[in-house]
Amino acid sequence: MNNTKKHKTYSGSDAIVEAAKRVGATFLTGYPITPSSEIMHSWVKEKIKNKKLKFIQSEDEIAAIHTALGASLAGSKAFTATSGPGFSLMQEGLALGFAMQIPLVVINSQRQGPATGMPTIASQGDVLQTQHGPHGDYTAIVFCPNSIKELYELTIQAFNAAEECSSPVILLSEAYMTNLREQENLEKTKVEIKKRTLKPLTKDNTSRHFTGLTKNKDGVETFEAETYQNWIEERRNLIFKTGKKYSSFELTENKKQNTLLISYGITSRIVDEIVKENDFSHFRPKTLFPINEKVLKRISKDYKNIIAIEMNEGQYAGKVQEKILKEVKRIRVIGAQPSKEDILKKIKDFTK
Repeated sequence: MNNTKKHKTYSGSDAIVEAAKRVGATFLTGYPITPSSEIMHSWVKEKIKNKKLKFIQSEDEIAAIHTALGASLAGSKAFTATSGPGFSLMQEGLALGFAMQIPLVVINSQRQGPATGMPTIASQGDVLQTQHGPHGDYTAIVFCPNSIKELYELTIQAFNAAEECSSPVILLSEAYMTNLREQENLEKTKVEIKKRTLKPLTKDNTSRHFTGLTKNKDGVETFEAETYQNWIEERRNLIFKTGKKYSSFELTENKKQNTLLISYGITSRIVDEIVKENDFSHFRPKTLFPINEKVLKRISKDYKNIIAIEMNEGQYAGKVQEKILKEVKRIRVIGAQPSKEDILKKIKDFTK
């Protein structure tokens, strides 16, 4: 039996902050925006108790991500938190972090959009933006938790992955998840923590030169297409390699059924209930990107019906379909708390 005396009640925001503290993060910056502001509130409460922790309320999200990148270059494990339109404003900063090879964690507590949208309504509408928001051949590792414990564990993994691939890593949450409260014993959770590898600019004896151009082997700036091609492939390959290392998922299989459901984040909690009551198979990615193509192809070949349930217009479904070359049907849960009955009805309509 679990000893509940050892468990504390954590909100999603608390879990993120506890994870950041555990990995040794010391710097958070952000601009207040519902529903991610609670992350900043939780961090400031900890800052009052620990003077080593730093916080800057930036004038906007553009300033926030660039300040966080600067803090990372100065030697801190840094992160920023935002939602919806704020994440849109951070896209150029994400590309800059990718190009300048700067470790950073970006928390996006998604809300309904587009534009300012509905600040109190959850969404999963920023899935594609994590991969295609910045211009150029940018890519990023993306984690997506569905519980307080996973918020904690995957925030730690996001920091670790950022250190390994020297690039911004994104943790996608949602309004419901950030405000969720559950009892956990997070202090006893076993985790591996990646040490800081990037030397602070102030202590680095080998200078780093930041430029908008690529450089050849001699360090000379060049417009040569081959040099750029080699550089972008090297950056992307490192991120894919790191993403593969941190790839994780949950699979519930029932070979008697010919239907595989795919869901993630808060929506997967409702789908879990449907699966238990109806014996469907269920694939839940904890790492949304890079997509584990090999695993998905192996799993999906055994099912006639593949159905993705998302709080958007089928953004992840389209990406999965590209990889497995098989139709992925879409159930869109838009604008409010998903109804288990409505979702089940739509599943049965697809599987008649």
